[in-house]
Amino acid sequence: MNSPLLELTLPEDVDVRTSLIERTKYASDASHYLNVPQAVIVAKNAGEVAQAFAEGAARGVPVTLRSGGTSLAGQSSGEGILVDVRRHFKSVEVLDRGQRVRVQPGSTIRSINARLNLYGHKLGPDPASSSAATIGGVIANNSSGMACGTEFNTYRTLESMTFILPSGTMINTADADADDQLARQEPELVESLIRLQRRVRDNAESVATIRRHFALKNTMGYGLNSFLDFDSPVKLLEHLIIGSEGTLAFVAEAVFRTVPISKFATTTVAVFDDLDSATRALPDLLDTGAATLELMDSSSIKVGQALKGVPEAITGFDVDKQAALLIEYHANEAEELHSREQAGAKLLSELPLRSPAAFSQDAVDRAVAWAFRNGLYASVAGARKSGTTALLEDVVVPVGDLAPTCESLQELFVRHGYDDAVIFGHAKDGNIHFLLTDRFEGDEALGRYNDFNEGLVSLILSAEGNLKAEHGTGRAMAPYVRRQYGDELYEVHLELKRACDPRGIMNPGVIIDEDPEAHIKNIKLNPQVEERIDNCVECGYCEPVCPSRNLTMTPRQRIAVRRAWVKAVEEGRTADAEELAHDYEYQGIDTCAVDSMCVTACPVGIDTGKYVKELRAKRNNKVLSTGWAAAAQAWPAVPAVASVALTGVSFLPTGLVQKITDVGRALVGD
Repeated sequence: MNSPLLELTLPEDVDVRTSLIERTKYASDASHYLNVPQAVIVAKNAGEVAQAFAEGAARGVPVTLRSGGTSLAGQSSGEGILVDVRRHFKSVEVLDRGQRVRVQPGSTIRSINARLNLYGHKLGPDPASSSAATIGGVIANNSSGMACGTEFNTYRTLESMTFILPSGTMINTADADADDQLARQEPELVESLIRLQRRVRDNAESVATIRRHFALKNTMGYGLNSFLDFDSPVKLLEHLIIGSEGTLAFVAEAVFRTVPISKFATTTVAVFDDLDSATRALPDLLDTGAATLELMDSSSIKVGQALKGVPEAITGFDVDKQAALLIEYHANEAEELHSREQAGAKLLSELPLRSPAAFSQDAVDRAVAWAFRNGLYASVAGARKSGTTALLEDVVVPVGDLAPTCESLQELFVRHGYDDAVIFGHAKDGNIHFLLTDRFEGDEALGRYNDFNEGLVSLILSAEGNLKAEHGTGRAMAPYVRRQYGDELYEVHLELKRACDPRGIMNPGVIIDEDPEAHIKNIKLNPQVEERIDNCVECGYCEPVCPSRNLTMTPRQRIAVRRAWVKAVEEGRTADAEELAHDYEYQGIDTCAVDSMCVTACPVGIDTGKYVKELRAKRNNKVLSTGWAAAAQAWPAVPAVASVALTGVSFLPTGLVQKITDVGRALVGD
């Protein structure tokens, strides 16, 4: 935890933080990795980000960009300089009556869509974490989601961007002379891009490999399809930056083409007899025009049954092998929606369902179904055994291969002892997520995980799928990029990285890592703290609703630092523990609004406000105990002092005395 601190030579008005508590609270994300930075810079503008790049280059220190940090593959944590590009980068400008929108990286998907909704439009990417996910992360990971598939993801809907390269060069790709600007400022980079493009296009095997992998959702490695899709060096680089996970450049601003919101929608949750029946029904359901087909296996249903406000279809029965599909149809005309709904209902009536599936156009029913689905990862992860780590992966195969792939995946779970593993995801795209929970520590646990990974990679690649579909390569799959693309295209990856980031400071270890064991290093090992907060997965859903998020800490950070303190105590790092405890008094306890707004957004129902109230009560009781102990040791003086005090009070106005005692009770209790 006590990594060497950096002495940065930045202007005094740059917000640089090097205390242990600041570095700790920014370190955690929703992934299963933990890397504590040596310094945090809360950048106020693009110029300060460029200055951070210069500092990293001058000292040979990694630079990691962080916006929302809901990252699931470890791409938003780093050990050098971490640059917060969320707090001061929140501008949203609606253009052309909602048909386009200009955004900065710190704005959440939900906040942008709230503006666009007034014009009947929305962003194309629709990740389940839209309440917490920022557009910066969506661009960095080429995020997609439930309905957008590959047609409306970031790669397809981003119109232009303003990016900053590690050298400090800033380009707005919307400028008419953007190619000339890039060629003038970065001639070697442009030459490299053109050479790589020619290398890719002239190799028939490379072209075939790229087209096969990018016919599906694919966030494994860099967006090599850009070499085939764009001729202009600026547009080529722009689209290579999409999905590059902060390893090539910083996107300071972007303009998106938006998607019209369908006027009508109808939704159902259909519970099938088993997972195989649900996955084999997918091709036929796709043919009926379903907009979304969200898969949830039996373990997902079990977790759902323990929650409040979930769809009735998943309640009222003992779960065995059942699986569910959240099915939704969209249309702009009522008749069109009715026709699609009828086709879906007819098909479902012929399939092995636990009970008939009823479609509903009611907004409340739809909201309940989607609230369950969107919070599924955090809910499932939150149900894990205390002290274990949640590890979420996502893969994709052609839809026709999804049923046998799920069957083989379940066999892998059994073979390697992951009895509580869960499968869910975007079945319409052949994209499934699976969650493992374990204490990923020691030779036995890590060996088991490695063996499972090898089996997984062989399974997905044999089905001509992708090892990452939408969560990004991150640190989790970086050692396997060569396996997916082969030696030739892996060399293209390496040359692209060197061309954009010759000093190698931008998020090293993410997307590309030559270490075959990189994915099992720096795994987050959560200690047991208190039952009230142990099931937190640090997803960050709570952060947008927290009143103190821009003052000191968010609920996620309060829990992460509390865990770090316990871990320091357990490991005998006394100085770290004392420093964290001291700074936590103000940042973690005193400045929490304790309004419990966090619990309204938390998928696992953690009330951090109530937790902080308990910490305050314990602290206040310690103060009282200390006071009474001191009084007992000097008791002869206590009655005399009390007598004088009460005599003095008798001369004060009654109203004033009441106010004083009311304040006292508020602070220490009755």
